[in-house]
Amino acid sequence: MDLAVGIAKQPDIYSWPGKAHPLGATVDEEGVNFSLYSKDATQVVLHLFHHRNDNEPFLSFDLDPSIHKRGHYWFVFIANIAHGQLYAFQADGPWQPTQGLRFDKEKVLIDPYSHAICFSDNYQRSRAIGAGSNMDTCMKSVVVDHQTFDWQGSQSPRHSLTDTVIYEMHVAGFTQHPNSGVEQAKRGTYAGIIEKIPYLLSLGVTAVELMPVQQFDTSDAPEGRDNYWATAQSIFLPYMLITALLMIPS
Repeated sequence: MDLAVGIAKQPDIYSWPGKAHPLGATVDEEGVNFSLYSKDATQVVLHLFHHRNDNEPFLSFDLDPSIHKRGHYWFVFIANIAHGQLYAFQADGPWQPTQGLRFDKEKVLIDPYSHAICFSDNYQRSRAIGAGSNMDTCMKSVVVDHQTFDWQGSQSPRHSLTDTVIYEMHVAGFTQHPNSGVEQAKRGTYAGIIEKIPYLLSLGVTAVELMPVQQFDTSDAPEGRDNYWATAQSIFLPYMLITALLMIPS
C-alpha cells in the first residue's frame, strides 16, 4: 500500500523514522516504535489491524530502506497507537533455500520479538506454509506495554542458588489427571499448578520450571497429532503471558 494513501484514510495515525533499538514494539506516550532485525530483507511492510479476524489491514507502511533501515535493522515509529494494537509484517528478499533464505513477500509474519500474539478464528497453518498469501488466516502480533502491569507488591523470595530445588513439569500434564486432586475446571492449567503449591512445598521444592510456557502452534505436528511439547516456540512470548519460572514463597 502506498504510504500516502494509508495516511489519507487514517490522518491521526502517521509515521516518522523511529529507531533501531530496542527490537520489537516499544510503547511511549506518543505511540509505538517498531524494530525488526533482518539481515537479508530487501523490503519490509508493517501492517496494522483492528481485530484478530480482520482479513486485511486498515493501514500499512512500506519502510523505505534509505530512512527506516540501519545495518540489519528495519524500524519505524507510528504515532497515536498504543497497548493492544494488532500488527504484522511482510518481508521480501532472496529465495535461496540452499542458503537458508526463503523470503516470500506474500506471507504475513508475526514479529519474532512479540510479547503477545492472537490467532484468527480462520487460522490455518497450511496457508502459512503453502503457496500464496495467508493474509486472511494469519496470526497477528500484539503491542504490549509492560508498564501497565500491576505487580501488587509481589517480590521474589530470593532463595540462594545453593538452597534452590527446582521441579520441572509440563504445564498441562502436571494436573491433567484426576489423581492430581485438582477440580476439573482447573486441571491442566496454571491455576491448577497454584493449587498444588502446598504439595510442592512438602517435597522441599523452592521453584518450578514450567515447560512449555512459550507461545506455540499446537497444529505444528504430523497430521492427526498435536504439538504437545512446543518444539517450535516464540522465544519472547510467554504462553498466556505467564513467566517461565514461578518462585514459591517460603
